[in-house]
Amino acid sequence: MRVMTYSEARQNFASVLDRSEAEGAVLVKRADGSMFRISPETKNKSPFEGIKTLCNLKKTDILNALRETREEN
Repeated sequence: MRVMTYSEARQNFASVLDRSEAEGAVLVKRADGSMFRISPETKNKSPFEGIKTLCNLKKTDILNALRETREEN
């Protein structure tokens, strides 16, 4: 994990974000010794993303079926 000074990070902020995305996190150290972690936010994916069905169900059909099942219980 890369550690950068505050001044380095400020002058090259775009590269800090790129490095964080590539490596998972970058630490930024202030002159007083305090450290801060810059890390990418995880992307929230739908649990239905990438699911292929044998019939032509739409996302709304699946969600409606789940909602009906939950209402029955």
